[in-house]
Amino acid sequence: MCGIVGIVAPGGATPSLDERGVVMMRDRLAHRGPDGAGYWARGPVVLAHRRLSVIDLSDGGAQPMATEEAERGEGGFVIVYNGMLYNDREVRSALEAEGVRFRSKCDTETVLRAFARWGVESLFRLRGMFAFAVWDVQRGVLTLARDALGIKPLYFAEAGREFVFASEIPAILAHPGVERTPNMAMVSGYLTTIRTVLGNETMYRGVHALGPGEMAQVMADAEGRLDVRLMRWWGSVPDGSLDVGSVAEAGERVRGALEESVALHLRADVPTCALLSGGIDSTVLTMLARDGVAGLRTYCAGATDGDDVGDDLEWARRVAEELGTEHHEAIVTREMFREKWAWMVGRLGVPLSTPNEVAIHAVAKCLRDDGCIVTISGEGADELLAGYDGVLLHARAEMESGQNASFGEMALRASAWMGAEVKSQVFRPEVWEAIGGDAWLVEWYEREFERARNEALPGGMERGDALAPMQRMVRRVNLTGLLQRLDTATMLAGVEGRTAFADARVAQVCEGLPMWAKFAVGEDGVVETKRALRAGFAGRIPSGVSERRKQSFPLPFQRWIADGVEVLRDGEAGRSWFGREAVEAVCGAPGENWHLAWPMMNVALWCEGLSESSY
Repeated sequence: MCGIVGIVAPGGATPSLDERGVVMMRDRLAHRGPDGAGYWARGPVVLAHRRLSVIDLSDGGAQPMATEEAERGEGGFVIVYNGMLYNDREVRSALEAEGVRFRSKCDTETVLRAFARWGVESLFRLRGMFAFAVWDVQRGVLTLARDALGIKPLYFAEAGREFVFASEIPAILAHPGVERTPNMAMVSGYLTTIRTVLGNETMYRGVHALGPGEMAQVMADAEGRLDVRLMRWWGSVPDGSLDVGSVAEAGERVRGALEESVALHLRADVPTCALLSGGIDSTVLTMLARDGVAGLRTYCAGATDGDDVGDDLEWARRVAEELGTEHHEAIVTREMFREKWAWMVGRLGVPLSTPNEVAIHAVAKCLRDDGCIVTISGEGADELLAGYDGVLLHARAEMESGQNASFGEMALRASAWMGAEVKSQVFRPEVWEAIGGDAWLVEWYEREFERARNEALPGGMERGDALAPMQRMVRRVNLTGLLQRLDTATMLAGVEGRTAFADARVAQVCEGLPMWAKFAVGEDGVVETKRALRAGFAGRIPSGVSERRKQSFPLPFQRWIADGVEVLRDGEAGRSWFGREAVEAVCGAPGENWHLAWPMMNVALWCEGLSESSY
């Protein structure tokens, strides 16, 4: 796992930043790659890299990595790569069968050789999490690509006439040609969704995110200007209903896919552990990982302040004892939460998503201090196997009501922290009017829901799978945000988080199942979520785990949030963006208004850093 940075100048010119300036950009990502750093520059391109050594710890895995032709100045390819290729052995064997020779055991070289051999078609052969950039020296084309589910991030921007990209936004902002201008439509979108990325839009105007399954190619046009072409290399997770006749049979398919996925996700040359909350998702992964890692260590984060925190710590202890893992805990205190919250916003250059992002970072730091570099985590199960009953029940009720509300607006309401009617009172009138209300956000949701509906199971709406498009929408929006949260929180501690559920093959199996195999509401009103997962591991995991409601390292932030209200009352966002009456109402009772206080305070913290040099 690593951090990557690059600049392309137009018309064959040399990039405007010298090595010192590029290294400064690169080293904004030092936490992503504490084990090494590299720099490569030639003609109009400069590439830089920070390395976290996980596969092939020798210098043979150093980056930027070039083919022999590029090293001799005779064309060839150069890559900077952030990720892990889970089918590395299989792809490498296919290349060797075609006569390709390797100089290292690093998966970076496998991706480089695959691209050199097969071009962009190589993307369809790669199973893993990745974001990379490959420079084709002979053709003068830069290709950026991101994995199908968007596990690894990649951002880009235009800096004057130059094209800049990086693994995190602060590295891009370190380029003097990129302005720190807030994208106010996305600020509004964040208040509703607590997502700092929606599609290609970010919290900064002009700074874009490469989407899951997308690629971009950058080249000079006839006038020497840079032409950036954005396209989707992975249209969707492959469709097609699996031929299953029962929930039990669906469970067998899911179990088989997960067993294979976990085995692949355990490939590493460094110590590997697992995050364990005591819920069904993390328990299943821990049980499978235990069979592949001798003396598996497990970690749970939580707080001991109050009775309403949830019982992750207790359940994780019980599961760890029954599975026989070496268990550890990271305790988050009220003081730590407040300090780390502000620190993470400053380092990442964006607001946090959910409060437990602090807990994920705390547990990542704990396991890193114990010598673990890689951890397995349970993101993806709810989004692929229908674990969010609230969203689906909301959609079901709206569909049955006969109202003519649009599906996009329905999807937006189902998961909104703050609706448009509230935001019209939160924002100052002139600000709300200037951003056009929620017009952009609603339009984006409408467009994404239409794509989700088109991708849903063939004939699904007619076959009683009316909720399938909503479930697909949850995967498209929610999973992308959760994967971003895991990446940033763990990488801040120099830890590689791996998601065996959020795997392209597992997703193919899960989304190929009919909706009834994942979610059902009985005649007695009893709701069943993740039916296939529960069936697939029935009797194999500790008793009681399957019935637990999802917690995921909860924190009592509703009480703790009052400690930081001054940033909202006295900060620039509170003065210039939000109405005074709304600010005072939230600051006067932040615990009661936590669904308003959390996103507003995050925006206020982020706004304070817009003019600072901390990122």
